[in-house]
Amino acid sequence: MKPCRTITKPIALHYKTSNILKGALIYSAGDTIAALLIDEFSVYRVLGLMLVGATFYAFEIPNYFDWIVKKTAHLKGIKATLTKTGLAVLYFNPLWVARHLLFIKLFSGEFKTIGWNLLAIAFWSFLANILISFIANYIIQNRFKLKWRFLGSAIFSAIMAIYYALSETLFG
Repeated sequence: MKPCRTITKPIALHYKTSNILKGALIYSAGDTIAALLIDEFSVYRVLGLMLVGATFYAFEIPNYFDWIVKKTAHLKGIKATLTKTGLAVLYFNPLWVARHLLFIKLFSGEFKTIGWNLLAIAFWSFLANILISFIANYIIQNRFKLKWRFLGSAIFSAIMAIYYALSETLFG
């Protein structure tokens, strides 16, 4: 008996100019507000977050959201709603938050403050905002058309960037 081989169609990845611009501007704007609030403004930090928003975030997030749509296409009703929301919340997990904090530290030139403590800060930060994140991701995944999800997520993430920048003060 021959083993059954499933052939899957590869996911088409997207990296659009509009998402690059949105990522660069929105993520850096949120972090700049946070940096100004805690008196840590740096041009290098702004430029670094623009780079991260235009590359990592502009590539990863829209493609992940597209994957969520494909992964949940067969689901209906509350199961589809909760699965889409849960998958979005899982993406923006403590490791994602820690990576964001790492980027902030790198572009701020605060190399000595980079350590495992960023994971602890990210964990408590994630845990403290899980309800807000769940509600926002529910709205983004279930009420926004796919083409607007990255923009919605970027705006929410920019607001959360303010929170993440302040979370070191709150949870560090």
